[in-house]
Amino acid sequence: MIYFDNAATSGKKPQSVIDAVGFALKNLSANPGRSGHDLSVKTADEVYKVRSKISDFFGCGGAENVIFTLNCTHSINLVLKGVLKRGDHIVVSSLEHNAVMRPLKKMGISFSQANVSENTDQTVQNFKNAIKPNTRLIFTSAASNVTGQIVPIGELGKICKERGVRFGVDAAQIAGVLPIDMQKMNIDYLCIAPHKSLYAPMGIGVLICRKPLENTVIEGGTGTDSLDFIQPRILPEGFESGTINVPAVMGVGAGVDFVNKMGILNIYKHEFKLLEMLYSGLSQNSNILLYTKPPKVYETAPVLPFNFKGCESFKTAEFLNRRGIAVRAGLHCAPTAHKCINTLPDGAVRVSFGVFNQPSEVGALLRLFKDEKFVKKLQKTY
Repeated sequence: MIYFDNAATSGKKPQSVIDAVGFALKNLSANPGRSGHDLSVKTADEVYKVRSKISDFFGCGGAENVIFTLNCTHSINLVLKGVLKRGDHIVVSSLEHNAVMRPLKKMGISFSQANVSENTDQTVQNFKNAIKPNTRLIFTSAASNVTGQIVPIGELGKICKERGVRFGVDAAQIAGVLPIDMQKMNIDYLCIAPHKSLYAPMGIGVLICRKPLENTVIEGGTGTDSLDFIQPRILPEGFESGTINVPAVMGVGAGVDFVNKMGILNIYKHEFKLLEMLYSGLSQNSNILLYTKPPKVYETAPVLPFNFKGCESFKTAEFLNRRGIAVRAGLHCAPTAHKCINTLPDGAVRVSFGVFNQPSEVGALLRLFKDEKFVKKLQKTY
């Protein structure tokens, strides 16, 4: 199968990640931070090494700031519910995922959406204009999982520092694709989906905090202060109640090593070339609808939405699947982004690249859309 759904999860994992998970299952099956025996201490030490590795990779300033969560959505919920309270205001982008919008709706928090423009200066100004006296947090996707548009998080971090507003970033689509330095970019909370471009296993997320979380979302055993029924808020233990997923943690560490070895900018350049190739080919096909302008380097993540004229995105994806090509169709859990490109209510087909994709695979997709038999089958669906 040709796998073009890396924005959902990387379809192929490096052997080093697979080996790290297997090693943990065989040699680190002890609960870190809960027992005093040698295997527990060894496991805790290995987990700490991964925290340090992540801290160095994202410039967060300390291993203790790295929290392991269930997934990126869990990380986002911890930030929103750990920082905001009734009466607060938050600014989010016009491209947000439901992992942001649904918690805000549930919490009843007042929010403003700043439009992400093709012009960086205009985007920054839109965020500035949305700030109110009670704005406590700006939270934005680093890049849209629908359009691939990259948000100028460095510039937004400067605004937050100037205005005394906290800054949170959903880095699901760029962590492992483009460099992130939390200290230089003034990011207070970074939410990561390691199973995507860090090539780690599914079922684990990372939240990095450079500022405290006032409220806990889950309470329980932390291995510390067990006589006290009040949940501690110390990082990271206060936000990791229960047993963490050690094999997946080891997979994250191996994924970071893999990206470092490959070179993060080398990975981006490879994926961007594939994106350019796909966009160029589809733009020459009269049956294809494109919703974004040609990709620009360092302004576009390796994601592209499109539709086959007159055909629902789900039907197109279904026919591609029959021919051995995996893509994702629909709204991608981000209706606000689809509203921006006028693809509501049916959404679009999304192709998203990873480091293991090759030009020959893009060529196969482009040839398929020129195949008369395939095109006729699609046209019969409408």
